[in-house]
Amino acid sequence: MRRNAAQVALELLVLRCQDGEKSAWRQLATEWHPRLLAHARRLTGRADAADDAVQEAWIAITRGLRKLDDPAAFRAWAYRIVSHKCADCIRKWKRERTLERRVACANPRGLASDSHAEADHEGEDAQLRNAIRSLPAELHAVVALCYGEGMGIAEIAHALSIPPGTVKSRLFTARKKLAEAIETTKVERTRS
Repeated sequence: MRRNAAQVALELLVLRCQDGEKSAWRQLATEWHPRLLAHARRLTGRADAADDAVQEAWIAITRGLRKLDDPAAFRAWAYRIVSHKCADCIRKWKRERTLERRVACANPRGLASDSHAEADHEGEDAQLRNAIRSLPAELHAVVALCYGEGMGIAEIAHALSIPPGTVKSRLFTARKKLAEAIETTKVERTRS
């Protein structure tokens, strides 16, 4: 695999961090925090949850970086950690929503549901964003890494700890679901 100057610089930075160089850690955090935060925001759809997930991810990165055998794998490794932390957040939300539904069923007037308050539905970009948000978490993660981060199949597979064939299958399924969701939205608008 041919590496560009930015990839080589990242590998050297990771090696410096593994050697315990504090200025390298500051540089790594400065360069990578915005990227990891953007990835977490795409996966969670919420800034507060993304902040929490990335903070937890940095703790894991700090603890595990010395054990990373291949500095070239840092990018996929860091995204995988963030993806796992986001999945933890999503599981927590699901548990909370289940509890809220139970409470709402017991007292229907007690809770107001804001699940129908979605983002603006005007334009194709908004339709696509909404369709992506509606994807199951495993499809959303693959789409975010492929199109949001520009990762290839092998790198996504490594980042998500799944086989490359599963990445391809999920991308195919996600594209199909996105096309169907956009088409459904168009049909509904023409009926209105």
